[in-house]
Amino acid sequence: MCFIENRENRPHPSPTWGSRTRVRAHCLQTRTMAASSEPLVFKRGKNVSSVVWKWFGFVSSDTEQTEPRCKVCLKAVATKSSSTTNLMQHLKQRHAAEWEKCCTLRRQQDGSTSAAAAAATTSQQQRPSILETFTSCTPHEKKSARWKAITDAVAMYIAKDMVPIYTVEKPGFIHLLKALDPRYVLPSRKHFSDVALPRLYNSTRERISAELEGMSFYSATTDLWSSRVMQPYLSLTVHYINDNWTLRSVCLQTVYFPDEHKGEIIAQGLKDSLSSWNLAEDRLTCMTTDSGTNMLKALRENGWPSLQCFGHRLNCAIENGVKDPRVDRAVGVCKRAVSAFSYSWLKRKGMAEIQTELGLPSHQLVTESPTRWGSRQKMIERFLEQERAIVRVLGADKKSRHLVPTWQDLQVLESINQAVKPLQDFTDALSGESYVSVSCIKPVLHLFKTSLLQPVEKDTELTATIKTKIMHYLDDKYSNAVQEELLDISSLMDPRFRTAYIDPDKVEQVKKRAVDELMSLPAPADKNTPQQPGPAKQVCEGEQRPPKKKMTLAAYFKLNAPVPSPNQSEADKIQTELTTYLLTPEVDPDTDPLDWWKRHQLNFPRLSTLAKKYLSVPATSAPSERLFSVGGGIVTCHRACLKPEVVDRLVFLAKNI
Repeated sequence: MCFIENRENRPHPSPTWGSRTRVRAHCLQTRTMAASSEPLVFKRGKNVSSVVWKWFGFVSSDTEQTEPRCKVCLKAVATKSSSTTNLMQHLKQRHAAEWEKCCTLRRQQDGSTSAAAAAATTSQQQRPSILETFTSCTPHEKKSARWKAITDAVAMYIAKDMVPIYTVEKPGFIHLLKALDPRYVLPSRKHFSDVALPRLYNSTRERISAELEGMSFYSATTDLWSSRVMQPYLSLTVHYINDNWTLRSVCLQTVYFPDEHKGEIIAQGLKDSLSSWNLAEDRLTCMTTDSGTNMLKALRENGWPSLQCFGHRLNCAIENGVKDPRVDRAVGVCKRAVSAFSYSWLKRKGMAEIQTELGLPSHQLVTESPTRWGSRQKMIERFLEQERAIVRVLGADKKSRHLVPTWQDLQVLESINQAVKPLQDFTDALSGESYVSVSCIKPVLHLFKTSLLQPVEKDTELTATIKTKIMHYLDDKYSNAVQEELLDISSLMDPRFRTAYIDPDKVEQVKKRAVDELMSLPAPADKNTPQQPGPAKQVCEGEQRPPKKKMTLAAYFKLNAPVPSPNQSEADKIQTELTTYLLTPEVDPDTDPLDWWKRHQLNFPRLSTLAKKYLSVPATSAPSERLFSVGGGIVTCHRACLKPEVVDRLVFLAKNI
């Protein structure tokens, strides 16, 4: 007999813990499957800026959006209000990769937000007010300090950089000023030519005049020059040592000089130039010029001490030394070969290729300029350097093969270069304006005579002849007693040389000349003379007394030093200073003599006056030559119609501001 179990009527057993867990999981799975069938929508309303909502949403049936669900596992996550902490924890515990992405996006969002906030704050801070907006559109008043400052700066730019005045009408320059200051309105060209530049000239002239009033002695250089349109000018530059022991060089004028260039007329023109600046002739130490006969005659007419330009004399000595038919032929060959390269770009191109092939320096050939010292030697030196490339280029073209130099020509050029090359550096070294140069002439001549122009065994016959001729020319030109005395006393006042390069038979004579000249000058205040004690300074009540300094060993020597006798004559004081000066320790040749005198002025108050007088003399007339270079940069082909007074004003400003 079979019994059939009726499950429906059988009582259910009481549920256990495991069965309840399975029931909940089953219910959750059932709800998850039901939710998965509904699409998830994004959170609505506010507080949706957090990036975590990219991984959570709400079922469409959840109209109140109270139960967010994970888009990865579709699990509901309980949250409180709008907090996203539980959502982040869910991603961190269940979905590590998604949590890393969320953190990265969150950092990026925080950075961009802070940058945007900072930019907004900055824009608010920089946002101009209504008053500032209207003010920025208003041009500067012509009486305002800002407008005057910019206008003066433009005038200085025109004068210092020697640019044409019509630069102020160029659109690029106007655009530049508008970009720098939109409120500035540039004046017209006429304003700069009639107002701004003359005002700058007057103020600069007043400043220079005030400087010149304080100098005791001065030297000068002068020369004549013709502009591009053949207008003659006479330049004048003064040189002096100020109280700070700085060698100053000041261009006074480049005056229009249409008169005939005779010695008498030039002498009167120079007198007028000095008087226009209130410069006394008796304070003129020396005037350096070239060797022109009209210049020398002008200085003799005025009775002024003169010195011929060392660079000009050395150049004349070299030209006299190379007077030889062999030299004329070799130099002519060199000039024609250099000229062939100057007018042919194809030859220059071929020379550049051969220079690379032979490993020669990629230098261009140098052309001789009759008005530039040493240009012939530089042409010869560069020609010898590039000789292999020159021969190959000229030899490759049948039309220029006749320009190839022979071995005899090359030997002559090498002899010239060997004799002249060591001398060229001294011309440039003695042409400076900011350092002492006149005292170096005697040492340089001694170096020429004993070393550089002394024939040696390896010299060719032509080299030895050139050296001998150059030295004989210099000996003849510097045998003048007056100029030799000027050079001797200048060398004496240079602590680097003193009596080292003076003829031993003339040392006592030069020393006597220095003493006699100092006797004719006003005696300086003697700082070694003890002063009478003045009334004691009373200390007010409450005022602190300065702390008493401890006396050093040097102070004891100073306190007990012998006081000069008040009965000692001025000549004895000068002689004592000179003897002490000559016995001071030797000075390094690289020492600046002006720095030395600045440190020892108190020890030699009388000799320092003589040093200021003679060490200011320039050895060459290069300062005046440089004025002509400045004038050539002003009177160009585009500005050939400038009036002479305008040229004088612009050259003065370009050199002195």
